[in-house]
Amino acid sequence: MRMLCVDDEPLMLKMLEMAIKEARPDADITAYRKQAELLEDARKNGCDIAFLDIHMRGMNGVELAKELKTVNPKMNIIFVTGFSEYAGEAMSLHASGYIMKPVIKEKIEQELSDLRFPIIPKKNAKLRVQCFGNFDVFTPDGAHVRFERSKAREVFAYLVHKQGSSCTTREIFSAIFEDESYEKKLQNLLQTYIYAMIKSLKAVGAEDAVVRSYNALAVNPEVLDCDYYRFKELDAGAVNAYQNEYMSQYYWADFLYDDYSDD
Repeated sequence: MRMLCVDDEPLMLKMLEMAIKEARPDADITAYRKQAELLEDARKNGCDIAFLDIHMRGMNGVELAKELKTVNPKMNIIFVTGFSEYAGEAMSLHASGYIMKPVIKEKIEQELSDLRFPIIPKKNAKLRVQCFGNFDVFTPDGAHVRFERSKAREVFAYLVHKQGSSCTTREIFSAIFEDESYEKKLQNLLQTYIYAMIKSLKAVGAEDAVVRSYNALAVNPEVLDCDYYRFKELDAGAVNAYQNEYMSQYYWADFLYDDYSDD
C-alpha cells in the first residue's frame, strides 16, 4: 500500500507522517511540503491513498485533489485540516475521508477502515499470477507452478485472461488450436490439457482456482493475486509494472485499455 501526504507546515507534516506510520507501519509512506512534488510522485509512481492538508499556500488541498483524480480516479483522498468550513467543498470531490487536526493514530485508523475505494489485501491468495511480460504462475511463497504441458499452462492463461467469465470448451479450443477444425482427436487432446492443468494446480493446493461446470471452465479471481486484475483496480504498483507487454507468448492475448475511471 502506497501513501503520500502533504502539509506546508513542517511540524504539522511531521505529526501527520508519524500518525500514518503508527497506524500502518508496513505501508510505503512519503511526506511532502510542496504540492507539486507530491503530484509528480503520484504521476510517476502511483498512489493508493493521499492525505492532503486543505489550507496550504498556493495550490490548496482541494485543487490538488482534483489534479490527483486525473492521475487515478480511484485514488483514495483523505483531507486533513483545522478549518471545518472546508468540509463541504472537500466532500464534493467524493473524498474517502476528512480528518480534523490534531492528527492522531486513531483518527487515521478510523478513516483507513472505511475507504471509498477499499484496498483489498491478497494475503490469502492461492496463486500469484503474472500477466505483464510473459505469463507465469507462482505459489504465495514465490515458487513456480510447474505445468507438465505448455498447453495446460496456456489453458490456464486463457481462463485468467477471461477474468472469471465462464468459457466453453469450444471457446478454449478456438484459442488454443487457433485455425484447427473442431475434430474429435483434438477435442480429446484438449481434455488432456485441461486434466494436466487441474493436476498441476492440485499439486500446489490451488485446485479451487478453476471452477468447472458442464462443458465450461472459469477461474476463481478471489483466490488469485493477479497483476492484470490489480491494474484494472488501478493499483499503483500494477499500473507502474505494465510496460506494454501482456502475456507475450500468446497470440490471442490482447490487452485492452478499458475506461477504468467509472465508479
